[in-house]
Amino acid sequence: MPTTQRRILVATSFLLGCLSINFSFAAEIPTGKAEDVGMSSERLLRINTAMQRHIDAGDIQGAVTMVARRGKLVHFETHGLMDVDDNRPMQEDALFIMMSSTKPLLGVATMMMIEEGLIRPEDPVSKYIPEFADMQVAVLKDSIDENISPYSVNSQDIPEHRLVPAQREITIHDLLTHTSGLASGGLGTAVSERPQRDSDSTLASIIPQYGSYALDFQPGARWTYSPGVGLDVVSHILEIVSGKPFDEIIDERILQPLGMDNTYFNVPAEYKSRRVDIEDQDMSRFLDRPPTKYFSASGGLTSSAEDYLRFEQMLLNGGELFGNRLLSPRSVRMMSSNQIGGLYKSFSRQQEGMGFGYTVAVTLDPITSNARRSAGAFGWGGAFGTRSWTDPKEELTAVIMLQQAYGPAQYDFENAVQQAIVD
Repeated sequence: MPTTQRRILVATSFLLGCLSINFSFAAEIPTGKAEDVGMSSERLLRINTAMQRHIDAGDIQGAVTMVARRGKLVHFETHGLMDVDDNRPMQEDALFIMMSSTKPLLGVATMMMIEEGLIRPEDPVSKYIPEFADMQVAVLKDSIDENISPYSVNSQDIPEHRLVPAQREITIHDLLTHTSGLASGGLGTAVSERPQRDSDSTLASIIPQYGSYALDFQPGARWTYSPGVGLDVVSHILEIVSGKPFDEIIDERILQPLGMDNTYFNVPAEYKSRRVDIEDQDMSRFLDRPPTKYFSASGGLTSSAEDYLRFEQMLLNGGELFGNRLLSPRSVRMMSSNQIGGLYKSFSRQQEGMGFGYTVAVTLDPITSNARRSAGAFGWGGAFGTRSWTDPKEELTAVIMLQQAYGPAQYDFENAVQQAIVD
């Protein structure tokens, strides 16, 4: 082949490759008619009615809601205001502080590393971070025969206590399922000194310091939520085995393939006007903070409803979206299966019919759990009101974005979604 023709062929192939990538990234979940995917468009309107009722009552300022079934987007609505002072209606691309809704992305990133053989769930944390060897558990000074660890302790009123050796090392599995006892609000947390972070802090500079923490209970003995530390430890392990910062892992391995172009650890200055600002709620430490170098898997992301629906749709599809495969179907099932037997009782410690997988809660029995989801559905939420889930049995994904923690609005959304399924 003449040189000129070869150059034209190479240039054309390169251009087509670039176009293919751009098309992949620009792809959207197709819109469909509710009735074509076994849902009632009339019943989906109840979502709007419920959100407006809560807005009129002053319960919430605004929301974005999305529902997709059988691969088709059938509901995408904005409600209320994103900024009261400027009287700005909620936008479809509004940016929400995700808090713990960040955690399932860490779950997916971890499953990738497990697939690739870089880590195993049963690996002790000390294999990667030596400071986590030989940890101790805080228990009450009395009741020596029982080694009692209280579920929660007020740091201003710490009871007499002692430290006993952990019966085994904490593992990646323990951290992913919140059964490690690390920084979960109990006696160990109360008697330990939290590392101080500043604008230059990173996972590498902070996480090893948690090796000196006393655990709140013996590893694997309970489910008690570690809101801001446990999964950050996992994210640092991912940094170690991959040789990349956690934000790059998330960006390259999840955000770019899924076209999640509105998800950030540090929101670019030109997009800050798209962030939801709640009246009479001081959000300055989130909205006005300088760029961070500490990329928290526990609660560091800001995102949009559409981006999170893409993430959930990838899970529903068994790890693939827009021709980009992130995980195998078996890895998704592993992540979304109950991993801890009967330990999960949620925050109330009275929840029935639910289990916990890797970073996500799992519906085991829709009746006893009082869930508005089918058996096998899984998902998680954030402290500021964001919530999303995947329901494989119903071939459904759903997202509600609030910036106020108001459970009744979340419940009414989930109920309306469930009741709109007619086939």
